[in-house]
Amino acid sequence: MTTEKGTVEIWNTYGTHQLARGLELPELDRWDWGVPETGPGINALGEVAGLRVLDLGSGLGRHAAKLAGLGAEVTAVDASPAQHQRALTRYPDTPGLHLVCADAVVHLEAADPYDLIYSVGSVPFLDPDRLLPALANGLKPGGRLVFSALHTNSHGTGPSTEVAPRPEILRLPGTTEDHPVNMWVLTPQLWADLLIRHILTLEEVTAIDSPNPDHRVAYRLYTARRPERVPSRPRTSTPPPPNTALGVGVIVHGPDGVLLGRHRRRTWELAGGTVEPGETFAEAAVRELHEEAGLLADPEDAQVLGTLLDRVGGVVRLTVPVRITQWSGVPRQREEALGSWRFWPLSALPQPLFVPSAQCLTAWQPALPLDHPPAHFQPYGRPGRA
Repeated sequence: MTTEKGTVEIWNTYGTHQLARGLELPELDRWDWGVPETGPGINALGEVAGLRVLDLGSGLGRHAAKLAGLGAEVTAVDASPAQHQRALTRYPDTPGLHLVCADAVVHLEAADPYDLIYSVGSVPFLDPDRLLPALANGLKPGGRLVFSALHTNSHGTGPSTEVAPRPEILRLPGTTEDHPVNMWVLTPQLWADLLIRHILTLEEVTAIDSPNPDHRVAYRLYTARRPERVPSRPRTSTPPPPNTALGVGVIVHGPDGVLLGRHRRRTWELAGGTVEPGETFAEAAVRELHEEAGLLADPEDAQVLGTLLDRVGGVVRLTVPVRITQWSGVPRQREEALGSWRFWPLSALPQPLFVPSAQCLTAWQPALPLDHPPAHFQPYGRPGRA
């Protein structure tokens, strides 16, 4: 059993127990982030009216319902079927509230980006190296992430100094029955390092300690933001083998945005690759699109936008952006190194982008807020196929 799978099963046991008890909790009077009557409360989220918001690990759904009542469009996600059922029973038709039973990362990878993502104590139950990349790309540029994390447990044990899960105790309410759950209980410096690694800007850390000296549980509230601009990861300076300095980048664009896949190096990339001997650029783009993402297109419908020229490690590299607006099929993984294909809106492209992909996108749409090394772009005077 994996750490996260075991945690979901324990929370399912918790939810089933609570359903059997039939205990009706009141609506939220005061919002707290882990320690009742302590901390900044709901004002940590700022103005939420009109925002698209995600509640991560929503449980009974009271926090999400509160925000929906303030005019936010809230999606409340919980991986436990029992917890999800509790929320559905309590809030069957609340305007602005959408209850979803799903793994958080799976949901984020398929959903449109949010203006605000928050979590009351649930982030430490998930592997941060799996969750944080999805959170970063699940936010619109400039969007905010606000989450509370356990800092000191009821035994007075403080945070770990390494990024690794440790057992904590979940007690079923109304019983003496304890269940061990694995959590990432980390120092603020470790959380800060993780957020920076996954291209999120940490803005504030707020201590949430109990004023009661006999109450040793403490939390920290983290506020972070996704940068407005999308960074790119430099490509290797290792000289390429023969015939790999010339390639195409395939811009597949439609109503849902532009097609990008996630490389095992954790960058997001356009379909593309090397031009083979005897191929036109349009033919190479169509072939690479099918080989990598499974889509079919006609070279006659491919628009060659121009040429991008740059130099990396003493090697001249030529990349040709090719735009495709007509295709058939559904994107799917066909190569081991590149998958998770989906269409991303231009207003919320994922990060980081592979440098040649970022350069191709900027050549096509110069106003996109993408950061990458400069390359000389020579546009074609009119749509052409080479």
